[in-house]
Amino acid sequence: MVTVSHIVKKIISEQPFVEEALSNGIISIASLAERITPKVEQELGKKVSLSAIVMALRRYSEEISKHRKQAAFDYSGELIIKTNICDFTAVKSTNLMAKLRTIHNLVNLDRGDTLNVIIGNNEVSIIISNKHEEKLKSFLSGEKILNKEQNLVSLAIIFKSERFTDTPGVIFNIVRKLAWENVNIYEIVSTMTELTFILSKKDSMKAYNVLQEMVSR
Repeated sequence: MVTVSHIVKKIISEQPFVEEALSNGIISIASLAERITPKVEQELGKKVSLSAIVMALRRYSEEISKHRKQAAFDYSGELIIKTNICDFTAVKSTNLMAKLRTIHNLVNLDRGDTLNVIIGNNEVSIIISNKHEEKLKSFLSGEKILNKEQNLVSLAIIFKSERFTDTPGVIFNIVRKLAWENVNIYEIVSTMTELTFILSKKDSMKAYNVLQEMVSR
């Protein structure tokens, strides 16, 4: 059965910034309850007392705080920033998938060139150093290019902890902090201990400062 608590949790979880403020105790629960009352009543199809919504918000606030304490993670690590990067997105095809077997030949990884390939269900994104852009265009000849982004930066965190992939909320917490600074993320690339964000050059210093604060704690 759908309850007031279920509806309140659904409404708040759809608003990450409100959820963050609630968990940190920096928002008035009474004011928040008044604000969401119409939506709660609409979802339930009946009148709901303000006190019931306040109680549900308090319980959810305690639940979030408890969960975050259990999922504590050591964000310390090393930041690596690479500039002059571009990002091509093409339609995934049998021909392109065959070509990808040799894409590493376009770059010199020993000299620090950037190359990331993200294969989706219908699309393929290729992130590469700008100096190899013309070679990549030739490589993608005959393929349908959907988008091309330039003036990008790669900002990677190499975590000291080996529990990165086993800890819920790590990516969410970082993305949330970047969102607070109005940083747009083009791509996210992850491995077991590395998390890389592809960003616009104009956002790179803001993002670097945010992540530097996290990894230096």
